Amino acid sequence: MVNNRLNNLTQKVRHSRGGAIALALAAVTLLPACSTPQREATAPATPGTVATTTENVVDKTAQLLGKTVTVRSKPINKLGPSTFTVSDQKFFGSQTILVVNATGKPFVLPAEAGQDVQVTGTVRNFVFADIEREYKLGLEPNAYAEYETKPAIIAQSMALSPTPGELTSNPQKYYGKTLAVSGEVENIRSSNSFTLDEEKLIGGEDLLVIHTVPQPSMKQGEKVAVTGVLRQFVVAELERDYDLQWDLTLKQKLEAEYTNKPVLVATGVYPSAIPE
Repeated sequence: MVNNRLNNLTQKVRHSRGGAIALALAAVTLLPACSTPQREATAPATPGTVATTTENVVDKTAQLLGKTVTVRSKPINKLGPSTFTVSDQKFFGSQTILVVNATGKPFVLPAEAGQDVQVTGTVRNFVFADIEREYKLGLEPNAYAEYETKPAIIAQSMALSPTPGELTSNPQKYYGKTLAVSGEVENIRSSNSFTLDEEKLIGGEDLLVIHTVPQPSMKQGEKVAVTGVLRQFVVAELERDYDLQWDLTLKQKLEAEYTNKPVLVATGVYPSAIPE
């Protein structure tokens, strides 16, 4: 069944601009349904969604109802095991948006205030009875009275969304986690490795990214979004797990620069349109 869906997608994207990217990311989205469930909700790259802000979800609800959106925002309040609110704090007076985790998998919110999360899901007006009937989450009715009929995002995927500098300055917090990271392409090292530039965090270094299949066409300075898992750069382990096909010169350079430093092993790389 998955193969048929992928074949159909191939025909649709073959002649479109960026088709190779869409096909690779479609595979990321479709294949996990046949694999072992992961412990946490993940954020597969989902081309075709509307990249927007929580402010727009409030102000332009009518245009976004029923559409799949991706927002990057700060969690404000955890209401229950499957719900929390987010808000664009940089916009004065921004309203909070309710996020309902409909992935069927737990998602652990960041412990630190100010840490962004990326959420992809469908915009709809929250109606408690409808959500409970459809998803059976066991929500407590009294906790959601103020959100009734207001816009909410029914999340299909979620991930922590740190900056490249946050990962390179304190990687221990993120090792083994599925992340959604945006940044500018700084240095293309090979057909399957590049760095994301860090300009915001003092003391932060550029982040090395390894794509496990040949990466999509990109250029220096391009803003991209990457989903993947953070791990330590140990050449022997990476070569054991992935067919990297690095020549000796490149391998020695990367080993000298990044051994035991963090590397983001990407499952998807796609153009970033999410507002900062």
